[in-house]
Amino acid sequence: MKISLLLEGIPFEGNGDIEVNRVESDSRKVTPGCLFVCVKGYASDGHSFAQIAAEKGAAAILAQDKISVSCPVIYTANTRRALAAASAAFYAHPSRKFTLIGVTGTNGKTTTTFLIKQILEAAGKKVGLIGTNQNMIGEKVVEASRTTPDSYELQALFAKMAEEKVDAVVMEVSSHALYLDRVYGCDFDVGVFTNLTQDHLDFHKTMEDYLKAKAILFHMCKKGVVNADDPACAYLLNTGTCTFTTYGIDTPADIRAEQVELNRQGVCFKAEGVVYKIGIPGKFSVYNALSALTTARVLGYAPKDISAALSKAKGVKGRAQVIDLGFDFTVLIDYAHTPDGIENILKTVKGFAKGRVILLYGCGGDRDPKKRPIMGEIASRMADFSIITSDNPRTENPALIIQDILKGVKQGAYVVIENRREAIAYALHHAKKDDVVILAGKGHETYQIIGKEKFHFDEEEILYEIRDEMLKEE
Repeated sequence: MKISLLLEGIPFEGNGDIEVNRVESDSRKVTPGCLFVCVKGYASDGHSFAQIAAEKGAAAILAQDKISVSCPVIYTANTRRALAAASAAFYAHPSRKFTLIGVTGTNGKTTTTFLIKQILEAAGKKVGLIGTNQNMIGEKVVEASRTTPDSYELQALFAKMAEEKVDAVVMEVSSHALYLDRVYGCDFDVGVFTNLTQDHLDFHKTMEDYLKAKAILFHMCKKGVVNADDPACAYLLNTGTCTFTTYGIDTPADIRAEQVELNRQGVCFKAEGVVYKIGIPGKFSVYNALSALTTARVLGYAPKDISAALSKAKGVKGRAQVIDLGFDFTVLIDYAHTPDGIENILKTVKGFAKGRVILLYGCGGDRDPKKRPIMGEIASRMADFSIITSDNPRTENPALIIQDILKGVKQGAYVVIENRREAIAYALHHAKKDDVVILAGKGHETYQIIGKEKFHFDEEEILYEIRDEMLKEE
């Protein structure tokens, strides 16, 4: 394929008639005849590997900084964006071959995407899914390495989905993916916004920048679905270039939940005169259901059909997931790892708990440190007892992360147990009848990141292991 066709719509300097047989941004994967794209990353700069790519047979190098190598060089202002455009063109723009729905926001993305998928499947559609938990083509599961894949990987996955004749793809779209142009060139039919709360300020620095990154989606999609109750809604409506439909509970919206009922079994509400029942507890489940059903309405589905689909919806692994250990207290796993996420899961559990609410949590290393004392304050105020532990410390000292959390702990009973497995064991040994134990932070993850290594750490497995150890002790 000629470089000029790959970079259609992207200004560049150089010989566009050069033929290339693939696109690559990792010098280790370069093969003869490919176009090597020099991308500036946060750990390394692809320009440093340009000569290596040339020596391995790259037909041309695409760069944004001046380089001297032994093969033709094409120059463009933004190689990251050019890589996304070239990747989409190389795979013949696969996202134009199905309905593409992108879901962005701090919390609720994963559950919302699963709910949309289930609604569309109930209508007989074959649906692809891309997200934090996993990627799926219909019922076939493909492991996910990050919330939104790199642009070339993403377009390759889209092409596979198009080849397998999916009718629609619903995907989580992270703020990183939007800001770093990973989804540039994607043809979004619908963009969905769930909420905006503090997270990723290690990357975006300010909440304003974080919101601006999320807002990019609403310049890329044809139709927008936005949470009217979130303060960020006004900014999105004022700056977005798509047609918007709003949903909410507490403020006027195009689709509004009324007569909301929350209980241990799930939620029930009425919208547009139709009753919706979803077997996932918590007020946040009402918002997730609203975002999903509003998306379906925008796509033309009837309320009664959407209601029927949502009534059969299943929860998502690691999201308010109850683990039945056979004890007289309840244990659940939740992915809550932000201040808002912690507050939501605590509100949900306190709404039905007959005994104490015991929260086990930590904060990830190499991530926004500003949220640590905030999470500590919320936990100490809302939980009856907290167990502060480690959660993917990465290259940081876990003891220092815990010290940051403790700066916000002003009240309430708590204990610090740095080793997460020991902390889980402590929680089970000290829980009493009717208590609810929440393991927050890791959710669906089956690993612990310590240093730069991933170690197997599946909390569901660990819970059963500790349960069996406890039974042997009796």
